[in-house]
Amino acid sequence: MPQWFMDGGPVMWPILVCSIAALSIFLEKLYSLRREKVAPPSFLKTLQELISHKKISEAKAICQQNASPLANILHAGVSLHGKKRERVKENIEEAGKKEALQLNRNIGALATIAHISPLLGLLGTVTGMLRVFHVITTQGVGNAQSLAGGIAEALITTIAGLIVAIPTVVAYRYLTSKVKTYLTEIEEHALQIMDWVAEE
Repeated sequence: MPQWFMDGGPVMWPILVCSIAALSIFLEKLYSLRREKVAPPSFLKTLQELISHKKISEAKAICQQNASPLANILHAGVSLHGKKRERVKENIEEAGKKEALQLNRNIGALATIAHISPLLGLLGTVTGMLRVFHVITTQGVGNAQSLAGGIAEALITTIAGLIVAIPTVVAYRYLTSKVKTYLTEIEEHALQIMDWVAEE
């Protein structure tokens, strides 16, 4: 480990764990929130063509074959073709809630990490200052090297906590915005499908 990490004291370890967890969650969500996985344009185009030509059984089949959230939500509407609009709407909304939970899965953990990282840094600051006061009490102010060690611990942990927290907040905002955009798009497509399949 670099010397500055060791100088930060034991609090640097939970801060390191937070940084690894935040990066892992961000990369996993970036992969799982790709457009081809959430709302593939090719699938939507094919589905719309099938419904417009009244090929409902084929439309149901391609919804079941596609594992994307868009397909799962639209399948909830297509599967009730010819039913009352209220029932189709309820089915789509229920499917939408389930998919929204899946899309948002683990993103909340980023917010938690962003909140606790500065607190861990503050904890390190407190322990570092306690170390300084302990040196002053036992050795006086003449031992500059021992004093510097406590001050370094206080400052390094504060900086490390902020270094983890700031990009984590940005990552959290980016992912929540991305999910919100997808859900808005899917809602628009679901309303269109509902108009096509619901009973007149």
